[in-house]
Amino acid sequence: MKLIFALGNPEDKYSQTRHNLGQQVLIKYCQKYGITLDNKEKFEARVGESNKTFFAYSLGFMNLSGFPLQKISNFYKIPPREILVIHDDIDLKVGEYKLQFDRSSAGHNGIKSIVEQLGTQAFYRLRIGVGHPRFSDTPMIPVEDYVLLPFNSEEKLIIDQTIDKILPELNEIITSN
Repeated sequence: MKLIFALGNPEDKYSQTRHNLGQQVLIKYCQKYGITLDNKEKFEARVGESNKTFFAYSLGFMNLSGFPLQKISNFYKIPPREILVIHDDIDLKVGEYKLQFDRSSAGHNGIKSIVEQLGTQAFYRLRIGVGHPRFSDTPMIPVEDYVLLPFNSEEKLIIDQTIDKILPELNEIITSN
C-alpha cells in the first residue's frame, strides 16, 4: 500500500463516534509507529509519510472524503490498487473486521464519494464492524443517527481490543509491500 486513508468526520463531537472508527485506528497506528500527521490545506487533509507510504484523513466531512483522497493520490501518483481505506461498517458486528478489495460501497457514503472521485472501486478496504441499530439497545434509531453515537462501555472494550489486534496486522500489510 502506498496510501492509507481513514474515514471520519471533523470536530471533537464526532471523534469518539462509530463513524470515526477509521480515523481512530489510523491515529493510533501513527502514534504507535511514530508517524506525524500534519494539516495539508492543499489536500484538505492531515497527512503523514513513512517509508514511501502516506497516511491521511480528511479535514472535511465523511461524505466528501473522495475529494481529499483523490487530491493526495493524484499528487503522489498513487493508483487505486495501492490505496487502503479504513472505515466503520454497520454490516459487521462490533469488533469484526475484514480486509477486502474491489467491493461496492454497500451504501457507505464515504466510500461512495471515494468511488465517484477515483472512478473505480478497485481499492482495498479495511472494514471494521460497529454493529447495526437493529441489534442494539436502540433498534428504532435511523442508521445515519446510530453511526454518530459513541460506543457503549461494553462495545468500547471490544473496539479497543480489536484495534490492538488490527494495528500489528495493518503494519504487516504496510511493511510487506
